[in-house]
Amino acid sequence: MMNVATSGSSPKSVNPHRWALVLAAGEGRRLRSLTTTPAGISVPKQFCSLHGGSSLLDDAVRRAQAIVMPQHVCAVVAADHRHWWTSLSESIPLANIIVQPDNRGTANGLLLPLLHIFRRDPEAILLVLPSDHYVRNEGVLAATLADTAAHLESGCADIVMLGLTPEEADTELGYILPAGGADVGGASHISSFAEKPDGPQARELIGQGGLWNSFIFLARASALVQLFERQFPEIVMEMRGVLEHSGHDPQGGPSLAELYRRLPVIDFSRDVVERFARQFKVMRVPPCGWSDLGTPRRVAEVLNRAEVPNRGRRSHRAGVSGERYVGGFLDLASQYLEWQSQVPASRGMMT
Repeated sequence: MMNVATSGSSPKSVNPHRWALVLAAGEGRRLRSLTTTPAGISVPKQFCSLHGGSSLLDDAVRRAQAIVMPQHVCAVVAADHRHWWTSLSESIPLANIIVQPDNRGTANGLLLPLLHIFRRDPEAILLVLPSDHYVRNEGVLAATLADTAAHLESGCADIVMLGLTPEEADTELGYILPAGGADVGGASHISSFAEKPDGPQARELIGQGGLWNSFIFLARASALVQLFERQFPEIVMEMRGVLEHSGHDPQGGPSLAELYRRLPVIDFSRDVVERFARQFKVMRVPPCGWSDLGTPRRVAEVLNRAEVPNRGRRSHRAGVSGERYVGGFLDLASQYLEWQSQVPASRGMMT
C-alpha cells in the first residue's frame, strides 16, 4: 500500500552505520475510544490498519527501510503486546526486536534500545520514528530523511529533529520554532518548543516559521547516549550493567524487569529535549500529508482527505475471539464509522 521513494541512494548502498529505531511500545490511550473492539480489547494504534491492509507499524518499518539497510531496522515493543508483535520478525531480524518489560516513560523507552544499538555500532547514525503515523506522500518524507542522514554523516550536526510544514493551525500538536537561518545543509538551531498552543498562538507560531513536531529525529547514537549520561547517569549505568549481565538479550529477562520496576517515569521531550534544546537542530519537511492519527478527529481528517479506501468486509484473526479485523488488522476506517454512529453528533468530530 505504501509507495516509498527516496531522493538519494537505495538502502543497498547507504552508509553501513545507518540504523533505525521504530518506537512501537506505546499504549495508544488517546485513541482508545476508537481502537477498542466489541469484546472490550483495546488494540494499540500501531497494530491497527488505516486502509484494511498492512498495520501502521509495518508501514513505519518500510518507512525506515527507505534509507536504512533492512538488517539495521530495530523496534522497541512492549512485553504485554506480544500477541500483536510476534509477526514482526517477518519484517526485521528477531535480534532487532527489543522488548521493554514495562512502560516507564518515553525516555526509558528510548534509552533501552539505544544502548543495544550503540553497543553493536558505536558509530551509528540513528533514525528514530514513531510506529503509528500516517504519511500521504511518503516520497517527500523519505527524501528529507535521506538528506538529514547525509547532513549528520557530513559532520554538520549531531541531532536533528524533523519539523513538518504546518497545513493548518492545529491546537492539538506540538510546535518547534527554528532560530534564525538554516545551515548549509538546511537545518536550523531551535529557538523554543510549544506544546498544544491555543488557536491564536498556533497561528502566530506558524507566522514566525514554526513547524509541527513530528517526534521523528536522526542522531549520532554517541551524542544521544551522552545526553542521557549527563541527565540520568545512574539510570544509564544501571541499565548498562543489567544488559551486560543478560548478554544483551533483546528479549530482556528477570534482571531487566526488576530494574524497570524501580525506574522513575521520565519523559524524553520534557526531560531531555527541552533541557538540552541547544544540542538539537531542526530540518523542515515540505508538506507531505503527515498525521499522528492522535484523535478520532484526525483519523477522520485523513480518511476524508486522502485516498484511503474504506473496505467494508470484516474477518477474524485466528485465535482472537470477538475481534473484528480487515486484512488481518483492526481497521480504523471501519472502526471510525461505527464509533461515529455511537457518539452524540456534537462530539462526533470534536474528540
